[in-house]
Amino acid sequence: MLELRPPANLVSHRAVRYWTARAAIGWVALFVAELLWLLVGDGGRPLVIALIVTVAPAVAHLGVMPRWRYRVHRWETTPEVVYTQSGWFNQERRIAPVSRIQTVDTERGPIERIFGLANLTVTTASARGPVHIHGLDADTAQRLAGELATRTQATAGDAT
Repeated sequence: MLELRPPANLVSHRAVRYWTARAAIGWVALFVAELLWLLVGDGGRPLVIALIVTVAPAVAHLGVMPRWRYRVHRWETTPEVVYTQSGWFNQERRIAPVSRIQTVDTERGPIERIFGLANLTVTTASARGPVHIHGLDADTAQRLAGELATRTQATAGDAT
């Protein structure tokens, strides 16, 4: 019987800083909105309490989530499969046979470029949807996309 183990490779260590920065953008927007409400409106004491109460989840989220995701997010490829594990509350493992791969794409948003990261999307002939690997080093993502494209072309069949 085959034992399912976690994939072997972690994503880039820079993904921790990226996930922190991306999450911080949302928290900063919330704090700015609360501060504007305090300065412009008549929020008074309840709003000051809301600001203080917002700090605890923000600190917890920014301190825990990126590191937790880094420990969970993993990937591995073999000549036969692409294997991923992702999530932080809801964790998911996906195995996609190379013979079912239809396209391999890399994506880099502006913030990911700052951190030297890229995402890899492997689209398969599966109703479950594509397999994603987020937080890869940009060079690793390009190399992996090329390797998977080469393996896919060398695999007999039409990926359906």
